[in-house]
Amino acid sequence: MSLGPHLFLALLEGTVGALVLALTALGLSLVFGVMRIVNVAHGEFFMLGAIVAWYVSTLTGSFLLALLLAPVAVAGVAVLADRLVLRRIGYEPESTIVATVGLLYILQQAVLTAYGPYARPVEAPIYFRVDFPWFGYSGYKLVVAAAAAVLLLATWAALSRTTLGLQMRATQQDREMAQAFAVPVGRVYTLVFGVGAGLTAAAGALIVPVQQAHYLMGLDALLMSFVVVILGGLGSLRGTLVAALVVGLSDGVISVLFSPTLAKIVATLLVGLVLAVRGRGLFGEEVA
Repeated sequence: MSLGPHLFLALLEGTVGALVLALTALGLSLVFGVMRIVNVAHGEFFMLGAIVAWYVSTLTGSFLLALLLAPVAVAGVAVLADRLVLRRIGYEPESTIVATVGLLYILQQAVLTAYGPYARPVEAPIYFRVDFPWFGYSGYKLVVAAAAAVLLLATWAALSRTTLGLQMRATQQDREMAQAFAVPVGRVYTLVFGVGAGLTAAAGALIVPVQQAHYLMGLDALLMSFVVVILGGLGSLRGTLVAALVVGLSDGVISVLFSPTLAKIVATLLVGLVLAVRGRGLFGEEVA
């Protein structure tokens, strides 16, 4: 293939990767924006989504059921972790970092014990190929991109048009003032932690027929989510989406034309460059 078709293929791969990355990073950004905590275990929720999808699709033969159950099950694990650990330590920023590091290792080792160290494939639920003049492209990847876009729009609508979204934004702006206006901050925190985990679990379940399920797959998801959230500005959902598109597209193009390792290096350098010029990221706000 000449450069033109290669570039077109790279843009397709980048767009799919960018939308899945946006869905993964959105959960991390939401948790930091509202709860002001850094969830180091976020990548393990992505991994759990893929593992649960593997179990459900293997046991029932229904990938659609796996797509529905994986985010719910992982959100349940996150809510349990919030009730048993984070709430008890008062959501203190330093303590929650240590707590979520512990949660990361607990989840990782539990999956290693129950699931094993091997990567296991999940059969894609649909098979079709989109024929372009130069090559055929996986139709399932396009479905993944469309599903991720729908979930991103649904999250935006929920945040901007519902009472729960209003309570989340009020809690994000001023926790004490929100409590004074009878906003149930503790319940909002629990819901945000569960929704954040559910969103990234949905991303893991969607992508597992492309990547295979593995107990270490959360590490890369965590790294790229941090890159996106820091680049976009901590707590800024708009910045997270823009940064995910920038990082995802550059990752796709560089991975196809050069190598995936170089793509990760460029993404890290991009974060360093943006932070050197604009310390709070592309859309981050000054902290008073």
